[in-house]
Amino acid sequence: MATGRNHRPATRSRGIPEATVARLPLYLRALTALSERSVPTVSSEELASAAGVNSAKLRKDFSYLGSYGTRGVGYDVEYLVYQISRELGLTQDWPVVIVGIGNLGAALANYGGFASRGFRVAALIDADPTLAGRQVAGIPVRHVDELEEIIDANGVSIGVITTPGGAAQQVCDRLVAAGITSILNFAPTVLTVPEGVDVRKVDLSIELQILAFHEQRKAAEAMAGEVPESAAPGRAVRGTGREQGPEGDIPAVMPA
Repeated sequence: MATGRNHRPATRSRGIPEATVARLPLYLRALTALSERSVPTVSSEELASAAGVNSAKLRKDFSYLGSYGTRGVGYDVEYLVYQISRELGLTQDWPVVIVGIGNLGAALANYGGFASRGFRVAALIDADPTLAGRQVAGIPVRHVDELEEIIDANGVSIGVITTPGGAAQQVCDRLVAAGITSILNFAPTVLTVPEGVDVRKVDLSIELQILAFHEQRKAAEAMAGEVPESAAPGRAVRGTGREQGPEGDIPAVMPA
């Protein structure tokens, strides 16, 4: 089987927008679930709903792949699985190294979904000499001093960084110097890389903060929706410091 080192997905050369590329894994996940249930065809509306997008956007995305479905029938599930997998480069083997085998790195090493999606964890690497040789998910941890040798020997082009933030840039620089061209960064820092190197940032704390923002807005909107019902002329409106008079708002405390 070909390895990922000298093979790049065709998406850039074919001019597929980045937003479309970002949605392809969503479609693939939904299609894989349909395939596992032996569903032969799916309409754009059904697939869009399963992927969490609108059907017009889905049809536009698939047009970039040259797939338009059949009127009255829909899309062939198995063919779309193959087509999207090929477009994403998942029909070949992609060796991956994980650098930083703490709790998160070990959890990723134990994740069973990599192999079924075309990714093979080629090595686990850590700077702690006491971890060297320890088995995690059946893979021995290697010391960071061996990083360049491991990358070269396994033809690795994708690196995963799960180190503390302070060590991430140094690890990134070594990965890039060794030939890594794609990095998945879980470290809480922004990495600087040369042109031609792709970095995807995964920050769970940021995602939680965004959810907290939306929760706060929903709570504020719910409270605002309760105010008009409880407010009456001459009564204070909660949280405003003003009273509602017959001709509109007046200060709750009149100046002397």
